[in-house]
Amino acid sequence: MSSKGTADAVHRHKQLGLSDGEVLDMYKYMLLARKFDERCLLLQRAGKINFHVSGVGQEAAQVGAAFGLDRDHDYYLPYYRDYGFVLAVGMTPRELMLSAFAKAEDPNSGGRQMPGHFGHKKLRIVTGSSPVTTQVPHAVGFALAAKMKKKEFVSFVTFGEGSSNQGDFHEGANFAGVHKLPVIIMCENNQYAISVPVHKQLSGKISDRALGYGFPGLRVDGNDALEVYGAVKEARRRAIAGEGPTLIEAMMYRLSPHSTSDNDLAYRTKEEVEENWKKDGVLRMKNYLIDCGIWDEARDADLASQLALEMKEATEYADNAPYPKPEDTLTHVYADSEEGGR
Repeated sequence: MSSKGTADAVHRHKQLGLSDGEVLDMYKYMLLARKFDERCLLLQRAGKINFHVSGVGQEAAQVGAAFGLDRDHDYYLPYYRDYGFVLAVGMTPRELMLSAFAKAEDPNSGGRQMPGHFGHKKLRIVTGSSPVTTQVPHAVGFALAAKMKKKEFVSFVTFGEGSSNQGDFHEGANFAGVHKLPVIIMCENNQYAISVPVHKQLSGKISDRALGYGFPGLRVDGNDALEVYGAVKEARRRAIAGEGPTLIEAMMYRLSPHSTSDNDLAYRTKEEVEENWKKDGVLRMKNYLIDCGIWDEARDADLASQLALEMKEATEYADNAPYPKPEDTLTHVYADSEEGGR
């Protein structure tokens, strides 16, 4: 890169208010999410875990968004591909791996929900469910609570572009717009709703739908973590200032199959996938950091080795952890004041 290009690159993350250390942390979380995903795909193929839903190709938007929020106070309602997001707001690879192995110590559900159904009370990650988009009305409810209680936090919710056609999206967006609630609604437009390509799902831009509900909508490059960071940071500023919701449509590409039960080459070509690997957000961030002069190949190799060890420890711990007891099946399912919620 030319000296002018390098100067512009350095200027960009600092202009957004991010230090060198913070932008390096963003990259580390993106790479951590990628390594977790790769490990789970191998574990499923080896028969060690039953199922995995991949988020490969979506890490940049997820981590960029997390850094744009207040990670000490905001509430999160992620969807099932958001490994980069939940790692960036505080979950550990061990906790995610306990979920993948369906073990009792799993903080998401005690090993009783599918992997990717995130939930973590201490981190304010609200538990999800298998029906898609139900989390949007829930996020709007959290935002309503913030407004009624005059608390300074926002709720942040994500979903895929296919989910934006569900009634829950429209009902939640309408209510949030009417009441100017502090909620950030982010669509991760990865171009496929399982096997259905985006041109058979949508007519027009998802971001434009915000106009009908009376609040701003914008489309951003989801492979650019810094662009997503800036959009979410501004949306949060608006929400806290009482200006209401924002809809963000982050454009990206799902580089892996829908799940370990999917053969994606039955509905798309190898050439299409390979072309989109050239736009990979993780590689893009790495190159940006190198252009800035704050990263290099040697440090990248060291980080990869460190993350490999972290993933090995998490895998072994979860593999050896006990399964839930049969008698705990109904724990936390029914309220019982005499037994403290059992």
